[in-house]
Amino acid sequence: MTNLVRSNFQAHPFHLVSPSPWPINSCGCLLALTTSIVLWMHAFINAQYFLNIALIVLISSMSLWFRDIISEATYYGNHTLAVQTGLNMGVGLFIVSEALFFLAIFWAFFHSAVLPNVAVGGLWPPRGIDSINPFELPLINTILLLSSGVTVTYAHHSLIQGERSGALYGLVLTVFLAFFFTYFQGVEYLVSSFTLADSIFGSCFYFGTGFHGLHVMIGTAFIAVGLWRVLAYHSTDHHHLGVESSILYWHFVDIVWLALFISIYYWGC
Repeated sequence: MTNLVRSNFQAHPFHLVSPSPWPINSCGCLLALTTSIVLWMHAFINAQYFLNIALIVLISSMSLWFRDIISEATYYGNHTLAVQTGLNMGVGLFIVSEALFFLAIFWAFFHSAVLPNVAVGGLWPPRGIDSINPFELPLINTILLLSSGVTVTYAHHSLIQGERSGALYGLVLTVFLAFFFTYFQGVEYLVSSFTLADSIFGSCFYFGTGFHGLHVMIGTAFIAVGLWRVLAYHSTDHHHLGVESSILYWHFVDIVWLALFISIYYWGC
């Protein structure tokens, strides 16, 4: 019995991750997803069916992976203070990498907008492109996204203070506002007079706003999972790393949108 206790004794506060099939399975699904997207773009027969299958299997694999992580954090108590510190650092580094990704997009935009070359007639926006009025749908989306930043901050402070109802209301309002932001972004794309293929202006516009829209959808799912965990009593006033990470990610999405609105929508048009 003494030997058994000693063998189970851990002299450090870090969690040693158990063997899991989900990382390699998710990698395979991502490879299948990207390959099927390329095939679908080139109009290969039945490529869309492979795309749908890869997407469904990827979502299932990631959901099961997240289930295991939630069990480790909530039921097994493996996420000690040292583990939470490392996870916070990982989320911070991930957001920094995303910021550098958007920096490349803004670099491409300003490189083309400040000194437009002869291929676009030396004008910005290029001749023949009717840019979107920033004080219509983009302004509405800005109000929606900034309002969601307020509601998610309210939810965060309510959770820290142990006010569960305030946290729930704040997260529900955040998801609600994020949904309408995505909806109006889709409407904007439908009524736009130019496409992705319309010179470097269209490429920069849709690349920047489209990838931001993708981040909004990911952030919405992130916050929705946090909402479910608060609802299921997984998150407490002193242990809510998942919800806090989603809120930090959402503030990053807000800041990127402000930069997009000022540079691409307002200054760029």
